[in-house]
Amino acid sequence: MFLLLGTNLVMAQAASSNATATDSGDTSAQTAGMWASVGYYTLLFLIVCVVVAVVGKILKVYDLTLQMQGKKGINWNNVMATGFLIFLVAGIIGVYYSFSEQGSMILGPASSVHGKTLDTMFWITFGITFVVFLGTQVLLFTFLFKYKGSDKRKAYYYPHNNTIEKIWTVAPAIVLTILVVFGFLTWRKITNTVDAKGEVASLNVDVTGHQFAWELRYPGKDGKLGKKTVKLVSGTNKLGINYEDKNSFDDLAADTLVLPVNKSVRLNIIAQDVIHSVYMPNFRVQINAVPGLPTYFKFTPTKTTAQMRSDLDQPDFNYHFYCNKICGGGHYNMQKIVLVVSQAEYQNWLANQKPYLSDQLKKELKLAENPLYKQYQLQNSLASNN
Repeated sequence: MFLLLGTNLVMAQAASSNATATDSGDTSAQTAGMWASVGYYTLLFLIVCVVVAVVGKILKVYDLTLQMQGKKGINWNNVMATGFLIFLVAGIIGVYYSFSEQGSMILGPASSVHGKTLDTMFWITFGITFVVFLGTQVLLFTFLFKYKGSDKRKAYYYPHNNTIEKIWTVAPAIVLTILVVFGFLTWRKITNTVDAKGEVASLNVDVTGHQFAWELRYPGKDGKLGKKTVKLVSGTNKLGINYEDKNSFDDLAADTLVLPVNKSVRLNIIAQDVIHSVYMPNFRVQINAVPGLPTYFKFTPTKTTAQMRSDLDQPDFNYHFYCNKICGGGHYNMQKIVLVVSQAEYQNWLANQKPYLSDQLKKELKLAENPLYKQYQLQNSLASNN
């Protein structure tokens, strides 16, 4: 309990210190706080070892004194059995304390359709494993205490029992099979890329990771993203957009990931250098961005940012988009704010985004002489006149 109380105090102090350091931009203070925590735990471990050693020596001296006086010495079997029982009780109290103190730090309810299913799967798995863990530990330490060594009792030789072997083999196999099948079906449902019949088509958003930033690309008025290839990556065309594809001309670049609420969204994910990972905890989204291996994730946000701020009573709350891999020295910089808004707000925001195709890129690609681009401009002009 003293260990837990001390740890909680230090964690609070470290968090306070780091928050202050972050606010002030002083990274040396954060580093100092980290080493202070390491030093605390090392010192705590050494103190516990010394206390155990001193108590052991005192008991040993007391035992030898009793024997020298012709008395019966300490029953070490009782000492060990009592120690195990104390360890069990202290462990249960520690687990309860951890849940009661740190339990509020877990994520709140999911803000996506599939997130609720994942949460259900998580809590079922947690419940089963926690009950099994608690039950086995209580049985183990209670058995150790009740059947401690004694001169009056002789150990029974019990090498094998087929019934017990079957029970502890079949029961876990059934439970694990249920969990695995449940997880497999959930994963298939989440990663289904085909929009269901009658369902509005998913909004496609391109997410590209590189050291150390995320690049976002939205489809233009045609609702389609143009093709891209790594061979076309340059200083002005940093995503490698292929302008031989007419769908590329109206693609939009964005600094913030803005999503309409209750609309299916498909993130098309790729990395240009090392492995990154798209991580949005409130939506229960996490999937790797791998160079040369495009991945994707499809989900539907169910709560706007404004609703979450109201529900949590946090006016400054924002969804976030992180990299979940330690991808290099500037890893901390790979984060963006995610705004979930109404459909009308989304359309208004989209109408104000700049096209990815900049004037400089047009000159480099000599698009003014490109028949495909001329045709695209003519169609746009006719559409505007109509």
